[in-house]
Amino acid sequence: MLVEKNVSLQPWNSFGIAARAQTVVRVHGVADVQAMLADPELAAAPKFVLGGGSNVILTGDVKPVVLKMEIKGLRLLEETPRAWIVQAGAGETWHGCVTWTLAQGFAGLENLALIPGTVGAAPVQNLGAYGVELQERFESLDAVDLATGRTFTLDAAQCGFGYRDSVFRHAAPPNARTTGGLPRGMGLAGRVAITHVRLRLPRPWKPELGYLDLERRRAETGVEHPGAQQIFDWVCAIRRAKLPDPAVLGNAGSFFKNPTVSPDQCADIIARDPGIVHYPMPDGNVKLAAGWLIDACGWRGKSIGKAGVYEKQALVLVNRGRCGDSVTGGEVMTLAKAIQSSVYERFGIRLEPEPVVV
Repeated sequence: MLVEKNVSLQPWNSFGIAARAQTVVRVHGVADVQAMLADPELAAAPKFVLGGGSNVILTGDVKPVVLKMEIKGLRLLEETPRAWIVQAGAGETWHGCVTWTLAQGFAGLENLALIPGTVGAAPVQNLGAYGVELQERFESLDAVDLATGRTFTLDAAQCGFGYRDSVFRHAAPPNARTTGGLPRGMGLAGRVAITHVRLRLPRPWKPELGYLDLERRRAETGVEHPGAQQIFDWVCAIRRAKLPDPAVLGNAGSFFKNPTVSPDQCADIIARDPGIVHYPMPDGNVKLAAGWLIDACGWRGKSIGKAGVYEKQALVLVNRGRCGDSVTGGEVMTLAKAIQSSVYERFGIRLEPEPVVV
């Protein structure tokens, strides 16, 4: 177990916000977590699990013990006529995992290419893009109870996946009933560290091309039946054209969730704003494009302090500061709240942030 003190977190969050951690534990395996819990001082302190920092907004220095998840490993666990079961360490980069599966001939993650962050963080927000969500490719995960050091496994149902949501984003009520020391059917935020994730990649493979940007690429290229690698290349090109590289311009990807409204609400908005981008959902509701709502309120390219709205995609907030004079988490949240107020005043819709605010 490697323990470090007074560590800068600026290189470990994709927004590039300057903040420090009092204590960082570098986790390369379950034994490191258990060794930390055997230390009375570390065991008693609150914990904060950090992967790639691509979905985190730091509003100040972090007092809890930071568990920097660096568990590696990619391997095929099982191959059946219906699926490939792949296991990845929580510290692997998500895009690296997608690239590796395709190189091995295991298709199914291509729509999720180039999403920043680590594998361990993927189930926390049930990441998704271009018509595919993690829960559709999820088998199970292993985690460690940060109170007892006990390891356990959760399947998809136990993870409580929703739109950019899971049990890992919610805290359990104080009096929640437990099973084996963990809340049963309740939130696990701050209670566990995910160590490994297993993915179920379906066989036979079937392309997912229902997303508008992919349909446009197919029409432009004339490729009627693209393979997994072709879809991967399209997704990477689309994301690079729309979204800034965090290594060049700090950001946390899409900052707000796309809101869902009833058909009547959508019809009311269309009557006032016919151009609104919307997508019918299987449950009868309608998903609205949050980026379109923000753009319609005039925020594209605007800034508050060193926090700005990206010129090419209003859904992305960016760091306009410099390394020695970076944006603060306070500036980011001030901009986010101003955008939320504008959208609510015009459309009556409350936008919900995707990143975890610390």
